[in-house]
Amino acid sequence: MFTRAIVRPPAPSFAEGLTTAGLGAPDYELAIKQHEAYCAALERCGLALTRLEPDQDYPDSTFVEDVAIVTDAFAILTRPGAPSRAGEVESMQETLANFFEKVFEIEAPGTLDGGDICQAGDHFFIGISKRTNEAGASQLGEFLKQSGYASTLIDIRKSVPGARATGSLLHLKSGIAYLGDNRLVIVESLTSQKDFAGYNLVRVDQAESYAANCIRVNNHVIIASGYPKFAAQLQELGYQTIALDMSEFRKMDGGLSCLSLRF
Repeated sequence: MFTRAIVRPPAPSFAEGLTTAGLGAPDYELAIKQHEAYCAALERCGLALTRLEPDQDYPDSTFVEDVAIVTDAFAILTRPGAPSRAGEVESMQETLANFFEKVFEIEAPGTLDGGDICQAGDHFFIGISKRTNEAGASQLGEFLKQSGYASTLIDIRKSVPGARATGSLLHLKSGIAYLGDNRLVIVESLTSQKDFAGYNLVRVDQAESYAANCIRVNNHVIIASGYPKFAAQLQELGYQTIALDMSEFRKMDGGLSCLSLRF
């Protein structure tokens, strides 16, 4: 059960951030409204929020997930793969010190984005991507091992035999989400990965692939609105869902998991 979350609303510079989506510039005022709805959903799920101030110097800083990984016992400051985001780590370090006695750090030459890390119980899947390299993944794996966690590397830069190419995924969690109960939400391009074979898979239709980035928060699953097939799948499985409009964050390559650190 989660009790807390750290969030940061987008700054007026939000549209200057990194994106490959090709969906046009985000509407800042609408993004603020969508972020408030997101925060309200987290509170509805029982979380107390730490709301950081918008950071005009870092347009991508609303995506707080990328600069840290949090567990029950410790936190890890990442080293973002995009150089323009490096300055986001310092302010997050100050915040995490209020909640965690142990805070590790990824060091050069490693790079690592939190969006590439999916925790499934005591096991972590670590994505190797355009933003997370082998050195960063190795450092994280060692931190996890020292603390009793297992981990597996998933290279999303490569195609998997018999599946669609995975290269369109920016981060691993663009394509998977853990719902608990040994159940993974997964996009088509990752279904042939042997490392997911032991899980009950909720396969996301190719046309609704953005919906795979959902988050289980206590008794609810928060999902992006506009994906009726996926919403129906979850409801058939017995999950209570909260659907949120994510249009402006999608324009900036962002999803639901990106906007908070939950612990």
